[in-house]
Amino acid sequence: MNHTPSLPSWATWWQRPFPDANTLLLCGRQPALVDSGFVGHAQETADWAHAHAGTIELIVNTHWHSDHVGGNALLQARGAGIAAGAPEADAILRRDPGCCAAEYLDQPVAPYTVDVSLDDGQVLRLGDADWEVARTPGHTPGHLALWQPDERLLVVGDALSDYDVGWVNLALDGPEAAATALASLTRMADLDPRVILPSHGPVPVDPGAAFAGALRRAQRLVDDPGGAVWYGARRIFAFALMIRGGIPAGEVEPYLHARQWLADAARLLDRTPEALAGELVTTMLASGAVVLRDGRLHAGADHAPVPAAALRVPYPRDWPPA
Repeated sequence: MNHTPSLPSWATWWQRPFPDANTLLLCGRQPALVDSGFVGHAQETADWAHAHAGTIELIVNTHWHSDHVGGNALLQARGAGIAAGAPEADAILRRDPGCCAAEYLDQPVAPYTVDVSLDDGQVLRLGDADWEVARTPGHTPGHLALWQPDERLLVVGDALSDYDVGWVNLALDGPEAAATALASLTRMADLDPRVILPSHGPVPVDPGAAFAGALRRAQRLVDDPGGAVWYGARRIFAFALMIRGGIPAGEVEPYLHARQWLADAARLLDRTPEALAGELVTTMLASGAVVLRDGRLHAGADHAPVPAAALRVPYPRDWPPA
């Protein structure tokens, strides 16, 4: 019988439904969180962390997407430092309008700053254990993994899960983004971890099998750039539906027409944005990835509701200076 690999007593794993990323709490003299969920559930994240560890000293973000950094602002206001991979840390410090791809993806992120910029090979004391930083770009340019060699624990962010690999943005990050993601996966697989801790879904029972599946999926994204573009578009649209409690059916296509990510995807697929929006909705309805209910389109995957007021945060171009 297969069993989920065990974690040491000082590591607490919180598997969360979308739109939140899973959260890892590392207890000890320097309590730390890896990723902080979506902004709509920031209070829930902070309450959970406080209940399990008291004050959090450091949050380490695997990357800057909204489902990973949403609790940063609240926890930083309560004294936590924020650590993130370069170059994303540097962009946040200079308040680049493209921070977190928040405006590009239309995914809200409350303003925060970065206290520690991380690079490859750096060693971090999290809780009572030393973790090594491994740069693993692909899903985003600043994406990182965390490796604990004594317990052979590997935090992989969105690079892979038991059923998936992270989507890649060929428009923003260039045509080599898929090959970069594949190289990062190969590097992580070579560590031969005992436990893989992904940002979405359960802890894989068999790390070797999880990596084998992920490498096959990532190779397909390299071999089929058009498929990679479609994959990203489906994921972004589903997330938009999740965080908004669905979108009225009559407003979905106008919403999509206004999105830069859709315009970029249409250009790469040699379609008009209008044609791509219609095809995206039709194919996702047909597959069950999107469902029509009470006059609204909703994401088909399980997800937690988000209070509408939580989405009312400024885009990074309007964040206060760091």
